[in-house]
Amino acid sequence: MSKATLNAKKRDNSGKGAARTLRREGRVPAVLYGRELESIHLSVDAHEAEKLFHSISVDNTIVDLAVEGEKKPYQTLVREIQTHPWRSALLHVDFLRIQEGVAVDLDVPVRLIGVPAGVRLGGGVLEQMVHDLPIRCVPSKIPESFELDVTPLELNGSLHVSDIVLGEGVEVRIPLDRTICSVAIPKIVEEVVTAVPVLEGAELVEGAAPAEGAAAPEAEGGDAGDKGDKGDKGDRGDKKDKKERRD
Repeated sequence: MSKATLNAKKRDNSGKGAARTLRREGRVPAVLYGRELESIHLSVDAHEAEKLFHSISVDNTIVDLAVEGEKKPYQTLVREIQTHPWRSALLHVDFLRIQEGVAVDLDVPVRLIGVPAGVRLGGGVLEQMVHDLPIRCVPSKIPESFELDVTPLELNGSLHVSDIVLGEGVEVRIPLDRTICSVAIPKIVEEVVTAVPVLEGAELVEGAAPAEGAAAPEAEGGDAGDKGDKGDKGDRGDKKDKKERRD
């Protein structure tokens, strides 16, 4: 169980105008609520709160909220943190008061330990599906985190919620067969080879056969011209023979 402390002051005014005034003064509006407790409007120092939230696991760390004027701090869990859309600034914080012996619902981080055999030897990829495990338990039983040893995992191997060792009095709030992590085979992008089409009217390579049904190209100064010349010579020879016979 992790614990931390944060100072707070009560505030009388609420609403957007009062909240803007507090932020200009370097404070953040907050509210404390819980079982058998009327909501209390508070403010916390912006710098102190930001420093604390960056140093703890917010979901499962018990924050002792020391309210000015109160004898004892309130034991709380941070239920919601509102931040500015584009600036690194806190806008509002909700605290839930917890009571000893009364179970609460919260999320606990899941940490993977080691390098899987399927990654070291098989070139696989470790994928984690569940990063925070929803549980229910009394405040004194809240674990800091759950650890899973992934070293023996081979390719296509996986670990499930049922593989997590839960402490006494801790109840898990999702199915036991839910996959926590697995070692997957990396996806290979296949190269697609595209055939280049032959454009119509493109010249044939010298020595290549013409396509089926296509006419063979005529040679330069082709046979047709030669045949015509031979025919003319034959006609002149016949006329000469006839003249000699008449003579």
